[in-house]
Amino acid sequence: MIALIPARNEGDRIGAAIDGLHAQTRVPDQVIAVTNNCTDSGATREAAQDSGAWVLDLHGIEGMKAGALNEALEQLLPTLGDDDLVLIQDADTVLTPGFVEHAAAAMRRRVGAVGGVFYGEEGGGLLGQLQRNEYQRYAWEIARNGGKAVVLTGTASLFRVRVLKQVKAARLAGQLGGGASYYSLASLTEDDEITKAVKTLGYRTMSPAACTVTTEVMTTPRALWDQRLRWQRGALENLRDYGLTKVTAPYVGKQIMMGLGAIAFALYLSFVALELCYLGEIGVDPFWTAIGGIFVVEKVVSVWHAGWRARLLACVLVVELAYDLFQHAVYFRALLDLALRREELWVAT
Repeated sequence: MIALIPARNEGDRIGAAIDGLHAQTRVPDQVIAVTNNCTDSGATREAAQDSGAWVLDLHGIEGMKAGALNEALEQLLPTLGDDDLVLIQDADTVLTPGFVEHAAAAMRRRVGAVGGVFYGEEGGGLLGQLQRNEYQRYAWEIARNGGKAVVLTGTASLFRVRVLKQVKAARLAGQLGGGASYYSLASLTEDDEITKAVKTLGYRTMSPAACTVTTEVMTTPRALWDQRLRWQRGALENLRDYGLTKVTAPYVGKQIMMGLGAIAFALYLSFVALELCYLGEIGVDPFWTAIGGIFVVEKVVSVWHAGWRARLLACVLVVELAYDLFQHAVYFRALLDLALRREELWVAT
């Protein structure tokens, strides 16, 4: 098994990522930092080497993270067997010690890849806690769905070499879009796209509860907006490119429900605003009060394991509702940009 860590100007974080791999209960046979177009005077390369990784130093590779990974895989996969495993993780992510062992154990019954369950690192103030609550709920939903991976997250995912080779072969044969290599250069969210590619080839994707990672949280609203707009725009573009299939139907349904939920929430806020404007107060209805109480309970239960700060924030419903409005704004902006065919650039976060 080899581990690849694509990195650009990550000298202050990549050491922790590599240390996390060396602390695994099943340590990868080789850890390789794939540095691409770094402008930090060698800081990323030196930090990786100091932590015991081998460095594949690339320059002039287009396609950002996907391009760097494609180049690394082109060089390395011919030296591996079809049943060998490749772990790909971000440089701003630290794996829990049992990640690799549990991910490798999950590679059975047509499982082609295993994605991590990510949690937010400490820090970032209120914005950081909102993201930690969001990630906790994502993990909760995965657990409720039997550990099925929605996305082979870029934070950390384990692939079988045979599956990666089949993805490339399918692209070359025109069965999949996105270029002629392993990762799509046409997608803003290469992890979401390769998930659909792996599933389209008939493989299952899993995210076992034990495969947890801790990843970076955005510390400013602008950085969070850029990150989420890329994620949302990439998800929509991937669905457009794949079309409606057995694999994409659940994703399309989720996007539709997201839009309907956002519209319903906007209508509710408009109704409350009109009620305040014309009546000067908000009427209290026992039925809707009970529904609201159930909603708050669900919010708290879904973040219970994240600690008292998460629970307290969930109880103060208005703050998370404001965060939901932020997410809705991202959703509709992505839809508008897609409809107007505005170019969206890959922004490293």
